[in-house]
Amino acid sequence: MRSEIIGGLRSAEVNTSRKRKLRSDSAAEVAGTTVLPVNSMKWKSPRRCAISIPKTSDEEIKEDSNGNLTSPVISAVKNLSVCLDVKSKWNPRDDDQMKAVKEALHVSKAPSTVVCREDEQRRVYEFVKGCMEQKKAGSLYICGCPGTGKSLSMEKVRQQAEDWAKQAGLPCPEIVSVNCTSLTKTTDIFSKILGNNESGKKANGSSSPLQQLQSLFSQKQQRSSSKMMLIIADEMDYLITRDRGVLHELFMLTTLPFSRCILIGVANAIDLADRFLPKLKSLNCKPLVVTFRAYSKDQILRILQERLVALPFVAFQSNALEICARKVSAASGDMRKALCVCRSALEILEIEVRGTIDQEPQGPAPEGQVVKMDHMIAALSKTFKSPVVDTIQSLPQHQQIIVCSAAKAFRGSKKDRTIAELNKLYLEICKSSMITPAGITEFTNMCTVLNDQGILKLSHARDDKLKRVSLRVDEADITFALKEIRFFRNCLL
Repeated sequence: MRSEIIGGLRSAEVNTSRKRKLRSDSAAEVAGTTVLPVNSMKWKSPRRCAISIPKTSDEEIKEDSNGNLTSPVISAVKNLSVCLDVKSKWNPRDDDQMKAVKEALHVSKAPSTVVCREDEQRRVYEFVKGCMEQKKAGSLYICGCPGTGKSLSMEKVRQQAEDWAKQAGLPCPEIVSVNCTSLTKTTDIFSKILGNNESGKKANGSSSPLQQLQSLFSQKQQRSSSKMMLIIADEMDYLITRDRGVLHELFMLTTLPFSRCILIGVANAIDLADRFLPKLKSLNCKPLVVTFRAYSKDQILRILQERLVALPFVAFQSNALEICARKVSAASGDMRKALCVCRSALEILEIEVRGTIDQEPQGPAPEGQVVKMDHMIAALSKTFKSPVVDTIQSLPQHQQIIVCSAAKAFRGSKKDRTIAELNKLYLEICKSSMITPAGITEFTNMCTVLNDQGILKLSHARDDKLKRVSLRVDEADITFALKEIRFFRNCLL
C-alpha cells in the first residue's frame, strides 16, 4: 500500500515537470516568432501615451471639481518625469551648470509657452479679438491669487493680438500697460493713457487728463486715428483700495459713444465681483470676469518640469519636485513660491557641495549629487516655517512634554480631554524617561500659560481637574518643531 502511494506521488511529479516543460517550450516558440521593435527607449504604458492621442476630447483636459487634472495632463507630467530621469548626470560643482539651473527657475524667466493656463488665455484672447474685429470698446476683469500666471498670460495675449492684427490687415492696437503700484497718484493712470494716445496729445491742456479722454471718446474720430487702444492695468488692487472713484471712471471710459478702449484689469482681489460689480453694473460698465484659480499639484509639477526639461542634465529628483508641488499647492498654489522653494533647495545643495570641496579639494564630484528629498524638505521648512514652530521650540522642557502629550492624546477621534486625563499622559512620559514630573497645580498653571500662547485651549470649570483641554495648533507643527530632539521624537511615535 505504501509503495503504491509513493509511486503515485512520483508519477504526479513527472506529469508536473512535463507540463512545465511544455509551457516553457510554447513560450519559447512565441518569443521566437515575435519581432521586437528596435528601440532603446523604455516601453510606455497607454496612460503615459494618452497625451499624444490626437482625438483627445476637450472635456478630458479640463479640471475636475476637486481641481485635479484629468489623464492627459497627468500623462504629460509623467512623460516629462521620464525625460528628466533619462538625462545625463550633472556636476553641481560646475558654475555654468549651476547658473543655468538657477536661471531656468528664476521668477523673471518668462517661458516660451504658458502651460496650464490655455483656457483662461484663450478666453481673454477671444474677447480682445472680438473687440478689435467689431471696433467696439469693452472691459474685462481678471482676478486670481498671486502667482497664478495672470500677468504672464496678459503678455502672451498682447503678443497674440498684435500678430493677429497684422495677419488680418488691421492696424495694430495702441498698447498701454500700466502697473498701478508705480503710480504716484491714482489719477496718473489717465495721464499715462492720454500720453499714449496720438489724438490726446493735440487736446486742450487746460483740462484734466480724465476730462480730455472723456471729450476725446465722446466725438467721432478721424479715420487715421481710429486705432483701438488696449489698456492693461496690472495690480488694479491699488485703485480699489486707494480711490474707488478712479476705478469707476476708468471702466466708464469704455461706455462713451466713440470709445476705442479695450480695458483689461488684473488684480488679486477675488471678491471685487461681489464688492464692485453691482456699482459698475448700475453705471452700465460691468466687465466680463475671468478667474485664474490657484495651481493644483499636477499643474505646479508640470510647470517645474517644463522649465527643467530643456536642460541637458538632471538637477532634481522627481520625488523632490513632487513634494514641492504638493506642499505649495496645499499652502497657496503660488507658482512663484514653488520656484523660490526649488532655488532654495538648489542653494542648500550648493552649500553642501562646497563643504565637500573644502574637505576633499582634489576629489571628483560624487555621483548622484542632485537635489533630493532632504534638500527639498529643508527648503520647504525654511519657506513655510510657522511662527508656532518658533514658539514651541522656545518653550521650557516640561511645557514641551505637555504639548507632546496633547498631540498624542488628540490623534484619535476625541478632540478634547480633561486636565486630569492629559496629566495622566504627561506623568507616563515623565516616568518612562525618568524625569521628575510637576505637581497637579503646577501642571494646571503650565496649561494656562500654553492657553495664553495659543497652543492649547482651556474651557471654564469650577474644578481645575475638570477643565477640558483641546489643541489649537497642527500636530505637524509640533512634530517639526521637536523632531531634532531624540527624546521628543520618540515621544511622538
